[in-house]
Amino acid sequence: MTRVLRVALLLVLAGAAAGCRDDARAPLRFWAMGREGEVVRDLVKDFERETGIRVEVQQIPWSAAHEKLLTAYVGRSTPDVAQLGNTWISEFTALHALEPLDARVASSAALTRDSFFPGIWDTNVLEGAAWGIPWYVDTRVLFYRRDLLARAGYDSIPGTWEAWRTCMRAIKRQAGDQKYAIFLPTNEWTVPVLLGLQAGSPLLGDEETRGAFAGPEFRRAFDFYIGLFRESLAPPLSGTQIANLYQEFERGYFSMYVTGPWNVGEFKNRLPANLQRSWATAPMPGPEGGGSRVSLAGGSSLVLFSASRRHDDAWKLIEFLSRPDQQIRFYHACGDLPARRESWRDTSLTHDAPMRAFGEQLERVVPTPKVPEWEQIAIRLQSTMESVVRGATSPDSALAALDRDVNQMLEKRRWLLQKRRAAPHATAQPAGTP
Repeated sequence: MTRVLRVALLLVLAGAAAGCRDDARAPLRFWAMGREGEVVRDLVKDFERETGIRVEVQQIPWSAAHEKLLTAYVGRSTPDVAQLGNTWISEFTALHALEPLDARVASSAALTRDSFFPGIWDTNVLEGAAWGIPWYVDTRVLFYRRDLLARAGYDSIPGTWEAWRTCMRAIKRQAGDQKYAIFLPTNEWTVPVLLGLQAGSPLLGDEETRGAFAGPEFRRAFDFYIGLFRESLAPPLSGTQIANLYQEFERGYFSMYVTGPWNVGEFKNRLPANLQRSWATAPMPGPEGGGSRVSLAGGSSLVLFSASRRHDDAWKLIEFLSRPDQQIRFYHACGDLPARRESWRDTSLTHDAPMRAFGEQLERVVPTPKVPEWEQIAIRLQSTMESVVRGATSPDSALAALDRDVNQMLEKRRWLLQKRRAAPHATAQPAGTP
């Protein structure tokens, strides 16, 4: 080896060693979204004092988060650890941007998969591998006017669809022609999807490569949903057509509303004092009651990016933020519901009557299809629902057209699946590849 080559090699090795030392000294890069990115800084300070590991928190607006993450992936500048909406897990797993976590979970003394609500944990699992750890959770329950329910002869929300519809009819009779039993915004897809999952619809079929909306399960849910508008139990209005949701709930324009945990604080703050004892929450009714009373599994997870050189330190941060005491601190700081079941034993949740319904519902939640195209499919579903509610399309033609559109969206997934089947002895793709 010539002297020039030896010097060049030494310089490369020295630079690599310096790079490693720089990586070790540099702070962990943690990206968090919206309000969460602001309040998590106080928790991170305790982590730094406890471990000596410095953390740089970057707060990203939700409106820009998806594009920024994709840009960072393409530019090879992803953070070490990040908050990721659990409907984005499949997309970033398909890009091979995330690090699988099963081995770390198996060896962790701080958390196990049983520490989390089963349906929420499942949102992070693709092809049998876990790619994220639930950080906070979200689901939908029924908010309702207890006084208007009592006036109609009911002291609680019935558990089955048929009994629930009978209850809504009784409320409508009491309310009159200009008021309604429930508000189901026509520009939101969550309730039709929730009802479809309750009815046992997979939403997507053939290994999640085709639409299954014209199938009997979703059709049953669809008929129930559309029937609420046809009987004038729900007004055919979008969310933008209601000037003030809370004022309309106060004046009894509608008595029920399916929504999430963020509205607990809004109802407490926006409804007048004389109505504070007149509203409540309840888990969703289901087709047959019991185990069919499921709702949507939502929230955000913490993930490790594959390109990070600090996986061990980043995992320590995830374990720290997943501790029950830190989850309760996080809940008090921003209102996001804890993902750890142990945290729900805290009196701040057990003594909060509206929150108890969320704790009960979270034991029965299921994820939406874990495909990168889901958000696009959901938008198309919403427009389909609205066209039928407004009488522009018949149910049969609307669902058939929806399936055709979804099949087109999923064409690439079918092609990839066919390639796998055609080459069964080829090198296996990494878990999470679509």
